[in-house]
Amino acid sequence: MRQLLGMICVLAILSACTTKTNEKDQFDTMAFIAEKFDNTLQAESDSTKIPRTIDENGNLKTVGIYNWTSGFFAGNLWYMYELTKDDKWKTEAIKWTEALDTIQYWSGNHDVGFMMYCSYGNGMKFAGLDNKDILVQTAESLSKRYSEKTLAIESWDYRKAWDEKTEWFFPVIIDNMMNLELLFEASILSGNNKYRDIAVQHAETTMKNHYRDDYSCYHVVDYDTITGAVLDKATCQGFTDASAWARGQAWGLYGYVLCYRYTKDKKFLDFAENIAVYMLHHKNLPEDLIPYWDYNVADEGFVPEWEYDTADYPEIPRDASAAAVTASALYELSIYVPEKGYSEQADKMVASLLSPDYLSVHGKNKYFILNHSVGSIPHGVEIDVPLVYADYYLLEAMYRKEKLEKGEKF
Repeated sequence: MRQLLGMICVLAILSACTTKTNEKDQFDTMAFIAEKFDNTLQAESDSTKIPRTIDENGNLKTVGIYNWTSGFFAGNLWYMYELTKDDKWKTEAIKWTEALDTIQYWSGNHDVGFMMYCSYGNGMKFAGLDNKDILVQTAESLSKRYSEKTLAIESWDYRKAWDEKTEWFFPVIIDNMMNLELLFEASILSGNNKYRDIAVQHAETTMKNHYRDDYSCYHVVDYDTITGAVLDKATCQGFTDASAWARGQAWGLYGYVLCYRYTKDKKFLDFAENIAVYMLHHKNLPEDLIPYWDYNVADEGFVPEWEYDTADYPEIPRDASAAAVTASALYELSIYVPEKGYSEQADKMVASLLSPDYLSVHGKNKYFILNHSVGSIPHGVEIDVPLVYADYYLLEAMYRKEKLEKGEKF
């Protein structure tokens, strides 16, 4: 009975996201989502082998705990528990979360926010688990990558750009905006404003150096470790240095919305709105609001530094993961400026994602909710495939929509 009530609760969400469907279709949609997770748990029981995508034959591909996506599967299970109140998802979520315990002491890159807040953070939020010390320790590890010279958190260690000549000494990527939530929360949990101060300064530095006049953003900005000066503005996963990589735009939008949540500083809200306007009114945004993997991939004047043959992509790949992140961010943005219609735009994105065009109802994908995401086309990896983080932000968007409809906080 408890599980059935949970299912009914989720169907209320789907009814507003799915058009021209009857109640049976809505129930089948949610049952289908649950089946995907059941399939995954049956295929892989080792919580140190974490689902990420599938191979060309439809086999599950996993990563280790130090991969940047390692926290999303546990996060998915936490959202399934919150949406359904079925304790089986809670049991699995705890198992897959606890596998990441040692990450709290790791400072190998900036992604510990993704890894630990999506897992341990959601465990604390949805099940009341006492994860305070773990999250604060993780924030301490992340703060080691902050530089008083650059006034930013280093994303990656030293590496070279696409031309194999340009060196990145202190690369900061737009994705890093997503890890600030961990720092803000750690300050609340610990009473230590150090983490909050780092988050605010990083956000301000990113506003200054990552964004163009039209509120699109560069993917990578490299800094001089001695002077803090900007050395290079470029891309790694986007089409060109000057283009707008779709998931990067989504990371930035989400990041500035959460900065406003924690600070109530209007400059962050205004900035988030400007990013949203850029994305939602872009001339290349498809009618179904699921963006191409890069907003400028078909525009003249954008020439990549990597080998790109248009014949390889007669149909430009969409990025469902970028849409899912954007939809989740828009639901939160709609709380702060309800008159702007952001929730309606998010509804359209979620409806598209839950349609047969993106939902994995056909083909080889037995393990993930969504098809048609993109990892990195320049690297030739994860092109038009399911990705664990696309599912995560779809579930988060569904959860946020439910809360909004009930008039509850999330």
